[in-house]
Amino acid sequence: MLLKNDRLPELLQSLSAEQRVYVPSNTSNTSAGVSRFALYGTGVEPDFELVNTTMPPKDLLFPQTQKMYRYGFDTEGLPFINAQHDGDEVLLFGIRSCDARSIECMDDVFLTKGFVDEFYQTRREKLITVALGCSHVAETCFCDSMGLDANRAPSADVQLTAVSDGYEVHAQTEKGTTALEAWRPFLTETAAPEASPSVPNVQCTLKVDMTGIKEKLDLMFDHPLWDEISKKCITCGTCTYVCPTCHCFDISQENKMNAGERFRCWDSCMFSAYTEMAGNHNPRAEKMPRVRQRFMHKLCFFEDRYGKSLCVGCGRCVEKCPVALDITMLIDQIGALELGAAGQPGATESVTEGGSHVAH
Repeated sequence: MLLKNDRLPELLQSLSAEQRVYVPSNTSNTSAGVSRFALYGTGVEPDFELVNTTMPPKDLLFPQTQKMYRYGFDTEGLPFINAQHDGDEVLLFGIRSCDARSIECMDDVFLTKGFVDEFYQTRREKLITVALGCSHVAETCFCDSMGLDANRAPSADVQLTAVSDGYEVHAQTEKGTTALEAWRPFLTETAAPEASPSVPNVQCTLKVDMTGIKEKLDLMFDHPLWDEISKKCITCGTCTYVCPTCHCFDISQENKMNAGERFRCWDSCMFSAYTEMAGNHNPRAEKMPRVRQRFMHKLCFFEDRYGKSLCVGCGRCVEKCPVALDITMLIDQIGALELGAAGQPGATESVTEGGSHVAH
């Protein structure tokens, strides 16, 4: 099936009449110059040439601020508590492979290991994902080093691949097959060989070698490297807010008269108060343990629990960190280490500032 370029606006207009459609855009009224997945409609112009939006699409499943419950006393003085759920179906149109993988990671966190987050689950069940293969990459992209293919997202419901005059369209899930029924008036039946790709399959120029990284990190909890790299960090939390897989949150409530609301909002392991407990005890009061936790979670702890890295190689943190604390350079540094039996530096090893990139 082929979606020609001149039919795409018609398709989006038709779909947005039936469901909420989110597209990558620089023109959202709420983005203030920051690209994001915005609700398609008046004043929002899709930009499918964006390699990655500044803000990831995770807030469609895990909002930055999310109401969870309303509670209080009704007019008869009886107590009540009502969960707050979003009932709208959402079509996420034009995500890249890295963001599709990030949704897999979020699914692991919120839907597996014996616990189901009902607020995430409600949104996830009503989400349809349409992935778009990359026609080019940014200099900060390294998804193929993390085991992804920039041209294909196997977990997406529908996959779009750029061809000379539009996009090849393939359903990859049952949900995707059902969704494409509404697309049929805008699609052209064509044999795949007749549609020649407009661009070759792209590869990232920034490369890291993940071979043995997790195994080394298993031994490096007390390694002096963490002291060295944490000196640069200013704990601003930018990396966690632009990351498509960071999922830390805080829960609070607001009370008014006889009723109130409980809500959760994004938090960051980079913030000193994140691990503060009753009695002012804080196991990560200092900066170094917080920096260590972020990278160990991304590259080691998450893989222990879920069998995959929590880094998807989107490069957002590489691009936006104000002090250039680059996860790809850290991976290079770890790869270059020769560890002793206890995970400490070997006799000839020293902690250095950089690694060896193919490109950056």
